[in-house]
Amino acid sequence: QVLLVESGGGLVQAGGSLRLSCAASGRTFSMKAMGWFRQAPGKEREFVARRTWTGGNTAYADSVEGRFTISRDNAKNTVYLQMNSLKPEDTAVYYCAASGRSYYSTYKGDYDYWGQGTQVTVSS
Repeated sequence: QVLLVESGGGLVQAGGSLRLSCAASGRTFSMKAMGWFRQAPGKEREFVARRTWTGGNTAYADSVEGRFTISRDNAKNTVYLQMNSLKPEDTAVYYCAASGRSYYSTYKGDYDYWGQGTQVTVSS
């Protein structure tokens, strides 16, 4: 079992920045990848970014490429999502997730464990 706890959401003006954190505990040695997904009201949960748990390979959705950065603090078992140049369309509940089955998947069905979600609201 892997427990994921997110923090760092909030309200920010367009063009601003936020950093989300996801602290992992439990059987983290079994994890292959960590991902961030988001879900806006009335929409499907969508992929944002992912990082292999070891090695540092990353991937991003086209909509956030160049603005968001996923990183990891090994000592703290924490993954971050640095979000810059935020836009109103980035408004959503953001979830971190862990996959024990795939290093490179961007599909939410390949992620086994999920955090509780944190709200990000970007005002125009």
